Amino acid sequence: MQKIISTLQGYRRLLAEVDTWFASCLQAGGSSLTCHGGCSACCRALFDISLLDAWLLKEAFAGLPPGVQAQVLKRCQPRLVELLGRWPELNNPYLLNALPEEEWLSMPEEDQTPCPLLDESGYCLVYAARPLTCRLHGLPNIDVSGEDFEGTVCTLHAGNPWDLPEQVLRWRFREAFTREIDLFREFTRELTGEEGVFLDTFIPLALLADYSVVDWRKFT
Repeated sequence: MQKIISTLQGYRRLLAEVDTWFASCLQAGGSSLTCHGGCSACCRALFDISLLDAWLLKEAFAGLPPGVQAQVLKRCQPRLVELLGRWPELNNPYLLNALPEEEWLSMPEEDQTPCPLLDESGYCLVYAARPLTCRLHGLPNIDVSGEDFEGTVCTLHAGNPWDLPEQVLRWRFREAFTREIDLFREFTRELTGEEGVFLDTFIPLALLADYSVVDWRKFT
């Protein structure tokens, strides 16, 4: 368990570095860039997150007031019903990797269902623990080498993020993604006993899952 805690701390540090890069871009872009905490225009539909992200989400979610948790879980239930209609074999801990990959990696783009973790004002209830993909969404993901990692650029920006100074926009994405993979391998090795087991889920499924009763050793 101590190793898992250490790995989670390492991942939090990586997420903080991503936030620092994103914040520097917003500062450089000023009013030309729309992204900020409380803007939930992109917080829609179902998208996969790693179990590492899901673990941090569940830790933060457990710290919310019980009444707020109940409201969020109530919003998650229709999603579970919908997904069970598609995949009847889906069960706790609601991981996607045993399902046909082409199906869960290509969820409907027209889905406008808000993330269940948004409050009434559109602010994320666990903003500090949001997944990596949420932190990267809205700006180009250009490595210092010039390699384009095809980040999703928000269409609501008044200006063009590509106009940001190169030294601000470009970041150590290849290094960061390599570290993410290494941390995930450490995490799954401690959890399942085998390195390199990729485990993914959706946010509503992660919140409904009970990880405390899971025998993680069977996911090898």
